[in-house]
Amino acid sequence: MNTALVYGFGVAGAASARALLARGWQVVVADDRPTADARATAAELGVEYVVAPEPDALSGLLDRCTLLAPSPGVPETHAVIVAALDRGLPIRSEIDLAFEWEQARPGGPRPMLAVTGTDGKTTTTLMAVEMLRAAGLRAIDAGNTDTPLITAIDSDVDVFVVECTSFRLAWTTCFRPRTAVWLNLAEDHQDWHSSMASYRAAKARMWLLQHATDTAIGFVDDPIVMAELDAAPARRRTFGLHGADYHLDGSWLSGPAGRICDSSVMRRALPHDITNALAAAALVLEAGLGSPEAITEALSSFVGAPHRIELVGELDDVRYYDDSKATTPHAALTAIRAFDSLVLIAGGKNKGLDLTPMASEPHRLRGVVAIGAAEDLVASLFEGAAAVRRAGSMADAVAAARALARPGDVVLLSPGCASFDWYSGYPARGDDFAACVHHLIEATPEEPR
Repeated sequence: MNTALVYGFGVAGAASARALLARGWQVVVADDRPTADARATAAELGVEYVVAPEPDALSGLLDRCTLLAPSPGVPETHAVIVAALDRGLPIRSEIDLAFEWEQARPGGPRPMLAVTGTDGKTTTTLMAVEMLRAAGLRAIDAGNTDTPLITAIDSDVDVFVVECTSFRLAWTTCFRPRTAVWLNLAEDHQDWHSSMASYRAAKARMWLLQHATDTAIGFVDDPIVMAELDAAPARRRTFGLHGADYHLDGSWLSGPAGRICDSSVMRRALPHDITNALAAAALVLEAGLGSPEAITEALSSFVGAPHRIELVGELDDVRYYDDSKATTPHAALTAIRAFDSLVLIAGGKNKGLDLTPMASEPHRLRGVVAIGAAEDLVASLFEGAAAVRRAGSMADAVAAARALARPGDVVLLSPGCASFDWYSGYPARGDDFAACVHHLIEATPEEPR
């Protein structure tokens, strides 16, 4: 009997173990950071659960197995990955296994659309799902979402939109989406990949196995994405505000077949909102699964995921935006470019990235409030470019930002760093920011009319 080692037992690892067991595999689970929930799940499934195996024990585990199915959180530099590669043991990600099994589905496989990029994946994925639903299809977002693709293939749906991280793409051997869009590439995840070249190569695997009848879609303004698009084996399309197959014509989102949707219907139409919408529209239309009418309907009601340049309140003609999801300098710069005059709250736990892109447009910055473990780095980065303050808590940061802001400005939490110095994750950081803003608004007396 085939035996799989599932290494890492979070949401994706548990989903992989369940799916493998359901298909007749024996499963062994190993985990570096065991939790009570993981132990309980392993006991429920009746699988062996090994905690942080030492080199000899790890070697013994791999000797017993015919497949390694690592969770997305297991980096390519991990001992289990290195050992599996050394012995030629197959390594498969959950999206790769799911794709293979879907091909054998009675009645035939359902289409898979894919989205990758350093930033904007979740929003573009959700936009595409809404467009497909508006077209009357049962669509689901899967992969790097609440639903791993390996679980989603057991759902009663018509089409999958797969959010593809480099972690999942790195170990693909057969994953082949019908249409696939690559949004951008910037420095990130160097704690998982051995180099930027490895990160880029993992992203490029989304297009690698496509056929000439499939479609690869790239962002026209990203030279790395465009270089990889030139090598893609599929039909090639581009998107971007200007000079692309899918572009903005006046206020209209337009494609090779003409006008698609007037951007005025969108609830928010900042430049990155429009490029995300163009990417999602290209993904759906090139798959032959939507229409301009469905795209218009979807974009007119699309709200977006929380903590992504989300308006949380207004006080004294200053608007406060939560962009806690911006955990990279590239993502923070995208948000900064959305406003003409702002006070930026930035910092947190730096992921070993160069933060200087955040300071590349100082003319937009009224001031900067530096927070978290990267406080000194952020403060030195903006010194001389804007008024800089430091804060030891989110409440202090919001108060300092208010003091710096002027009517018409924006206060923007767009940290450019991870949140794990002060918080359990970026949602908790965003929630704390919103709570502090609401408290500030409630505590400020209204001026007499």
